Amino acid sequence: MSRTDQDPDGEPDVDATDVAFSALLEDSAEELYEQAPCGYLSTLMDGTIAKINTTLLDWLGLDRARVVGRMRFSDLLTVGGKLYHETHFAPLLQMKGEASGIALEIKTAGKQRILVLVTSKVKTSEAGEPLLIRTTVFDARERRAYEMELLRGRRAAEEARRQAEADRERLQEALAVLQQSLLPAALPDIPGLAAASYYHTASPDRLGGDFYDLFPLGADRWAFFLGDVCGKGPQAAAVTSLTRYTLRAAALHDSDPVTVLTTLNTVLHERYTSGDPRYCTAIFGVLEPGTSHTGVHLASGGHPSALIQRADGSADFLPTPGGILVGILPQVQFTSARTRLFPGDTLLIYTDGLTEARIGPERDLYGEDALRAFTAGRPPDGPNALITALTALLAGFGDGLDDDTALLAVGMPTPAREGLK
Repeated sequence: MSRTDQDPDGEPDVDATDVAFSALLEDSAEELYEQAPCGYLSTLMDGTIAKINTTLLDWLGLDRARVVGRMRFSDLLTVGGKLYHETHFAPLLQMKGEASGIALEIKTAGKQRILVLVTSKVKTSEAGEPLLIRTTVFDARERRAYEMELLRGRRAAEEARRQAEADRERLQEALAVLQQSLLPAALPDIPGLAAASYYHTASPDRLGGDFYDLFPLGADRWAFFLGDVCGKGPQAAAVTSLTRYTLRAAALHDSDPVTVLTTLNTVLHERYTSGDPRYCTAIFGVLEPGTSHTGVHLASGGHPSALIQRADGSADFLPTPGGILVGILPQVQFTSARTRLFPGDTLLIYTDGLTEARIGPERDLYGEDALRAFTAGRPPDGPNALITALTALLAGFGDGLDDDTALLAVGMPTPAREGLK
């Protein structure tokens, strides 16, 4: 602190100290105004600039003598800024006496543009008369750069999201086409019988491993099969394709169900015996339609038992004990079963996505008992009606149905309930 005057008794002269301190504050306040990190200016009510700080002059590249008393605030703005000032900014000041955070562009002597945020407030007299307008100008170039970078990032992210969605849609379309190629386009018409099917895909983004088919063997005999390959995705699809063509080829050579499954077991085991073992569950059967009934001869390899809905309203499984997964061992003994379908009877085969669906708050398995009760509770109206009811049942499981599910039903309709197909 500078030396102060003292009175004769050696005490500091208080008046001299106050004057020196006041002068220092005045110097500091003036310096703060002139060298502030933002622009300051004061204008008359008509916009004529009466005072402007050095910071703003440096931004503009103008001399003080050229600005003070010679230019209006609107003269510092770009054409668009002038228009906005006249139509919005100035009327807002007149109505409210202040305007805060308004984005405008000022132009420099070098014809450059600077984005600024402007806050203005009208100073009034004690009588409430407007005297002048005080304005603070903040440099918003770094903020604009940040906002533009943020906007570019958002646009890039949005474009990436749209591209990902488009790629996903194309993938789903390709997978849907491939999935359909692993299933029959339509079930054939069989004299004296009706047939219906349904396939539920758990995820449109992954190929399922469930499969089914119904095709002629000649001499009024028909073959059917349904199964589930372990795994998902392209590898499972490859096994599904191999399984379907093997079953069809084997059936045309020797249609005995046990022989057909034994041939499939040999093919799968030899093809996938090392490195990445693959196997499946499957039911294969032969239909022999007659005038009064249809004979059914089938065999199962580790697959859930077929369910028969009878015309009298009962429903029971057709046991195939001892069946083992197809392709897991080099030598397997499959067992067969026989039954007859009479008018009004329907044979249902399905994959375990149905019985292993989760239901209720405890996420319990739906189970075979529930399926039998559901089927027995339906009118024996034939395969189409049963598949329709099961499709609605699957839809009711919601997210509890988390696996692919295939359904195939074949039966002898009664003329009063369902036409022959």
